[in-house]
Amino acid sequence: MVYELRKQPWFGLYLTYQVVSTTLFRLPYWYLSAYPQSWRPRPGWSITRTVLVSVFRHLFRVTQKTGPLVRFPTHHAITSGPGVKGVWVDPVPHLITGTILVLAHAANVTCARIPGYWIDRDTTLLPGAPPQPGDKVVYRLHGGSYIQLSAHPADPTANIARGILAHSSRITRTFAIEYRLSTAAPYSEANAFPAALLDALAGYVYLVERVGFRPEDVIVQGDSAGGNLALAMLRYLRDYADYHPDLRLPRMPGGLLLLSPWADLGASHEGPLSSIASPFSVDYTENAGRDRTRTVSYGKTAFLGPFGLGFAEKNAWVSPASLHPCVNARFHGFPRTLVCAGGVEPSLDSIRTLWWKMARDMGEGEGKGQVVYYESKDAVHDHLLFSWHEPEVWETLTRIASWFDSGP
Repeated sequence: MVYELRKQPWFGLYLTYQVVSTTLFRLPYWYLSAYPQSWRPRPGWSITRTVLVSVFRHLFRVTQKTGPLVRFPTHHAITSGPGVKGVWVDPVPHLITGTILVLAHAANVTCARIPGYWIDRDTTLLPGAPPQPGDKVVYRLHGGSYIQLSAHPADPTANIARGILAHSSRITRTFAIEYRLSTAAPYSEANAFPAALLDALAGYVYLVERVGFRPEDVIVQGDSAGGNLALAMLRYLRDYADYHPDLRLPRMPGGLLLLSPWADLGASHEGPLSSIASPFSVDYTENAGRDRTRTVSYGKTAFLGPFGLGFAEKNAWVSPASLHPCVNARFHGFPRTLVCAGGVEPSLDSIRTLWWKMARDMGEGEGKGQVVYYESKDAVHDHLLFSWHEPEVWETLTRIASWFDSGP
């Protein structure tokens, strides 16, 4: 069972126990065990980073029993705040067809009106202001296993937007869509695949047709599950571009930036010698044994909904990096792409497989329609979320800026 301590009084009692035991026992132990450099998970890690990774790893474990410790903004409303620039994005049911329409009907999923949030270099810009000549926008699809986190500027994933704006002179604006999160028991089942894909398409149409950005001036960025969503959205734009003369989809965007993408929801990259097995004592997403099973299974179960876990094994829409022979994911026609990964993250093998598949079809390089790969050897999963993860955050953002500069 997952989230079994989500209700009071068990939630409060368990959280109190964790705060006291962590303060009195775990933190001193983590500091002492990190003091000798040879005992640290990576020789290049400082004492502070080693302890912080341990803190986040433990917090990750705790929330598998309690559920989220804070409430995230959701698709139900625009959450206001100082400097928050939120807009409503209209659904695009007239642009949904083919396989995705069939799957939406099977999952009882329909298009919905959802919020989106702007983070601009010029903070005086009104939400959704028309682009100026030379403006390029990053369209952000946040991570969180499809079950948590948010597009809101107060969410940790917004650190990626702010980092890109600070390091990349060519990017002037960012926009994130508050796609619907999936839920399963013990909550009511809702928003299974392809709900998030329908929302991502609506956000892209909003940028191109309502705000007025040229597709070539849009760079789609997805981290973790957001990377999975970005790949599915571009596959849809490519596969159905000429499907029917009345289906007028926007052209493909000018670029794709994938940060620690969740590219295989199946089990094809699992095994005793895989990156999933070997670095779990290092990355903060570590959850050994029963905890790991419950964590992975809940996110997949909620997202896959009525299709079940077997759907992810053989389906290119949700597992484009799968090694299963039935998954013939091709990437011809995709825009220029940068794939970034952390060298100690559990999904490293599947990310490398994704890069290999993309390079096979697109060619390796920084030119139009090509893919390039960057791996930060001492970085954890989705490390751009953590300002303390230096120098890897600065190095990765610098590499991203260089990739932006090399484009049209």
